[in-house]
Amino acid sequence: MTNKRLTSDPPLQDQLRALVHNSLGEVHARKCDYVRECELPLIDLGGLMSGEQRKKAKCVADIAKASSEWGFFQVVNHGISRELLEEMRREQMKVFQMPVVMENFAAAMAKLARLLAGVLAENLGHPQSAFDKICSDNTCFLRLNRYPKCEISPEMIGLIPHTDSDFLTILYQDQVGGLQLMKDSKWVAVKPHREALIVNIGDLFQAWSNNKYKSVEHKVMANTKMERYSIAYFLCPSYDSMIGSCKEPSLYKKFTFGEFRKQVQEDVKRTGQKVGLTRFLL
Repeated sequence: MTNKRLTSDPPLQDQLRALVHNSLGEVHARKCDYVRECELPLIDLGGLMSGEQRKKAKCVADIAKASSEWGFFQVVNHGISRELLEEMRREQMKVFQMPVVMENFAAAMAKLARLLAGVLAENLGHPQSAFDKICSDNTCFLRLNRYPKCEISPEMIGLIPHTDSDFLTILYQDQVGGLQLMKDSKWVAVKPHREALIVNIGDLFQAWSNNKYKSVEHKVMANTKMERYSIAYFLCPSYDSMIGSCKEPSLYKKFTFGEFRKQVQEDVKRTGQKVGLTRFLL
């Protein structure tokens, strides 16, 4: 969903559907591996609002470190009230029955996404407004997800392994759990934190940062007893926006978001997998 309207056709929807189709046989054949639970780096954004330079600098360093080492992190004191989050959860549960207007929530998530993207850009020596021109309200969107309970098998995947094809994703999830990410070549299960929003780096930010920040593979496992709800905000550029590394020598050739999407579509159609950024390495 953009800030302006609901849409049933978010970017890469067809590709995700194709990936699901191609991976069904593999999912059923896979044995259940032990997955340890992890707590993502938890960052208090109050430091960004603080008048103390030391606290602000530490917060920026923590965000940059998590983006480099994990590609995922959690934020508290993010400026989005608990009341608004809970109201959005109630509205999300209604959305499968009838459309609702969610402009306030989208606007709040957009503000937070731009703040975090600005911090990460500034950490690399660029202005906080680096993405303002290429990521408008009309190119970003919300995706509301519902994962029905699956009593068949605890190994069933609700969302197959993938990386996000945007700059930045902010996730508001419930307490059911199921999100897993790849850390040190192993799947780890993210422990839900009631007060936190989850932030993860997308493919475009990895390319733009010249691999300083990491776009990490993640998936969602189905729950055998409870359905799961989540809401994701995607910070995306326009299709004709040029993406390049922020410094030289660049690891990637320059490409537009439209070219990246087209390449992902072709890879999925041909191989059943998203090859992603490796196609654009120099």
